[in-house]
Formats: sequence, structure tokens, C-alpha cells
Amino acid sequence: MTVDVEYETRTPLWLDCDPGHDDAFAILIAALHPALDLLGITTIHGNASLAKTTANAGSILEAIGRPEVPVYPGSVKPFSRPALHAPDIHGESGLDGTDLLPKASVAPITDRNPILAMRDALLAQPKGTPWVVATGTLTNVALLFATFPEVVDHIAGLSIMGGAVGNGFTDAPMSRLPGEKSRIGNVTPWAEFNLYCDPESSEAIFSNAPLAAKTAIMSLDLTHQVLASTDVQTRILHGGKDATEGPTVIRQILHALLLFFAGTYEKVFGLTTGPPLHDPLAVAVILSNLNPAFAQKHPGQVIKFDDKGGERFAVSIVTDGQHGQDVSITGQLGRSLAAPVKGPGVAIPRGVDLDAFWNLILDCVQLADDCNAARGK
Repeated sequence: MTVDVEYETRTPLWLDCDPGHDDAFAILIAALHPALDLLGITTIHGNASLAKTTANAGSILEAIGRPEVPVYPGSVKPFSRPALHAPDIHGESGLDGTDLLPKASVAPITDRNPILAMRDALLAQPKGTPWVVATGTLTNVALLFATFPEVVDHIAGLSIMGGAVGNGFTDAPMSRLPGEKSRIGNVTPWAEFNLYCDPESSEAIFSNAPLAAKTAIMSLDLTHQVLASTDVQTRILHGGKDATEGPTVIRQILHALLLFFAGTYEKVFGLTTGPPLHDPLAVAVILSNLNPAFAQKHPGQVIKFDDKGGERFAVSIVTDGQHGQDVSITGQLGRSLAAPVKGPGVAIPRGVDLDAFWNLILDCVQLADDCNAARGK
């Protein structure tokens, strides 16, 4: 992919997210990649409170030059549990690390039901073309498909950042801390944060067979392969230019976010190479060989996810247990169990072309520069 590529058709998508340092990069791709058409954003409780994730989404859109993308605040908590947040990873604001983020110039839309807004935007697109991308807790998305089951048949796919298979599914380490070699999850030894926050919503999605057949999950087994090293951070800051030339504000923002994210991942998980950039993979999959419609039209522009010959899985989520710090209370709550199946099932990619992925990120940062320059920012 290069920034001057033109696409005859663009793939429509709706992004449900909880920004979040890595969500910032998911929004960057979704809003600026020339092959994608971002219909709107719903925000969700997760990395921070709903009020904070909503403000963060607007700030990111403002910073990258796309303030007109509509933002709808979604669910403030799971169906049947209190909301959880991740200040140890993302800070109190959900986007700690920089004071350069602008406030949104466009207010979020609060006078319309967010689930209905998602449904209407998706059904307005030609059948078989739109994607739903979820990079946070799955409450909103579960509500969408439970309330409007006709959306399942209409969409091309659902891409989720969430879950963790473990047990040698890939070689990516979850943690480098002593005694955690066998760790599977990031919020508990068993569970990934997004699915753990609202396991009932997660199970509602994966137990829906027609929906599961259209679903791909970017699990920790994949995302922990994509570490934003100091070299990547420098390239984002300077864009391959002479370091004596001052970086743009958006580059300073993204670089600062990565520095903060790297610090928390080193402290909490002992990952010193750099932080895993989880969420943009859930957007990038639309530009991959897991999206046949795109791959057939743009074979030279595809990020090559290796899904081992198209293997599929039956996925179930453990819903027994309570949120808490004591494993005797939490048990394996939120754990994603994946069993291979023949025929329809959930796609769980095991690998990614790292050069293609980072080039995608860098190209979209350049597009943000161009967009801001055109707006005189």
C-alpha cells in the first residue's frame, strides 16, 4: 500500500472502540486508509470510562484531521457486571502520555440510539460489503446482533481484537516476567481484557453460528508478535526524514502515546522490545487475505495474514466466576476456548507480515500529515 494508490471501491466499516493507546492507531487506519470508508464510531466502556473513551475518540479524530466522523457514546457497563478499566496500562485518562491531544471540535451524537445508528449505517451499504470492527469490550456489538439479527446476514465480516488461545498456538510471549512463561491472558493468567470485561456479551457473539462463520479474532497470540520497537517509534516520529526537521504535532502525539504504552508494558509484563499494537490489526485484517473481496481486487496491496490454510475454530467464552484480584474468585472467567472445526467457524490468524503492517501504519501517519496540511493545521 502506498499513499497515492487510488481504489475504485472502498470497503465500508463501523468501528466500536475504547480508546486506548492502540485504539488510536486503529482509528488512524480506519479513518484514513484510501480503501476504507469509516461510517462511524461507537465508544464503549473498557480501557477507561465511557465518558473518557468518547472524549478520546473525538480527540484522535481531531488530531488526524477527520473530526467529521460521527461518534456515538455506547454502553457504560456490561449487561450484568460492573465496568472494568485499565489505568495500569492506559493511565487514568485512557490516553495518558501527552498533553498535545486536541479537544474534539465536533460533539459526540447523544440524541440517537447508538445501536440503531450502527444498524442503519450498515444496512445502508450494499449487502456483503460492510465490516464491523470491535477493538474493545463487546457489549455494543452483542447488542447490535441480538437486537437486529438481520445485520448478521448483511455484513461481510466481524473483526474483533480479543481473546487468547495460548498453549503454543504461536511463539509470541504474553509476559517476560519470571514465572509467567505459561501465561495465556493479559488481565488474568487465563483471559484477555476485552472478553473478560463482558464475558456474557462475548459468548453471545461466538455462540451465534452464522455470525461466528463471518468472524475473525486478533488474539494476543497474534498481537504480541507486533511490537512497536524503538525503531518503529522513531520512524513514526520522523517519517524517514532527517531527524533535524521537526516532527508534526500528530507525529509527536503518536510517538508520545507509544512511549507511554511501552513503559506500562515493560512494567506490567516485562516486554522491553516495545508494546504490542493490538487494535490496528483488527482493522488491517480487512486489507488482508481474510477478506477475499479485497484480496481479489488488490492482490498487490494485501497484508498477508497466515491462517494456516484457512483453519477455523469453534470459540466459547468462560462465563463462570467474578471479576476480582483473587484467582479463587475469578477462576478462568473470560477465557477463550478454541477448538478446531471443519467447515464454518471463527478465523484466528497465527501470523502477520510485519513489514507490510508497519508500512501500513507509517503510510497512514503520512496521510494524517497530509490531511492536517490540507486543513491548515
